[in-house]
Amino acid sequence: MLGLLRRLFDNNEREIARYYKQVVEPVNRLEAEVEKLPDLAAAYRELKEKHEKGASLDELLPMAFALTRESAKRYLGMRHFDVQLIGGAVLHEGKIAEMKTGEGKTLVATLAVALNALTGKGVHVVTVNDYLAKRDAEWMGKVYAQLGLTTGVVYPYQPDAEKKAAYRADITYATNNELGFDYLRDNMKGSIPEMSQRGHFFAIVDEVD
Repeated sequence: MLGLLRRLFDNNEREIARYYKQVVEPVNRLEAEVEKLPDLAAAYRELKEKHEKGASLDELLPMAFALTRESAKRYLGMRHFDVQLIGGAVLHEGKIAEMKTGEGKTLVATLAVALNALTGKGVHVVTVNDYLAKRDAEWMGKVYAQLGLTTGVVYPYQPDAEKKAAYRADITYATNNELGFDYLRDNMKGSIPEMSQRGHFFAIVDEVD
C-alpha cells in the first residue's frame, strides 16, 4: 500500500514538473513581450491563422495563455498565477482540475476556453445554475472581448433567436440542464436550420462533482 501511494505521489510530482517546463515557463517568458502589445485581438487573430494553417493547439498554447493572462490583467485587474496556468493546461487536456474555493477557478477556465476557441468550433462552459452562467459570461466576457471573441449565455425561456445567437458565439455559458434539454429539443426539430445548437467540440464543466 505504501509503495502504491509513493508511486502516485511520484507520478503527480512528475506531472507538475512537466507542466512547469511545458506551460508555466514558456508563458512567463512571453509576458514582457505581450505586455507591450497594443492590440491583443490582432495577436489572437494571428494565432487563429496559424491554427488554420496547421499549427496544433498545443503548439499555440503558450502564446494563447499569455494573451489571455494579459487581457485579464488589463480589463479585470486579475493576473493568472503559475498554479492557475497549470490548471488551465489540465482543463485543456480534458482532465479534472481540483481547486479550493477562492483559488480562482473561474479565471482558470478562461485559459483553456480561449485556447480552444481558436478552432472557431465553439466552446461551452457548463455551470451549476443560471445565475453563475449569466454572471460568468458577463464577467469573463470582458477578457474574451479583448481577444476578439464573442460570448453568449443560454437561460430558461429564452427567445429562439437569442438562443441561437448564444450558441453561435465563440463561447457559450449555460447550465447542464439547458444544454441537455436544448439537445433534446433540437432532435425534435424538422430541419437543421431550426436547431439551436451548432455542434459539440469542447466543454468545461464547473463543479464536475
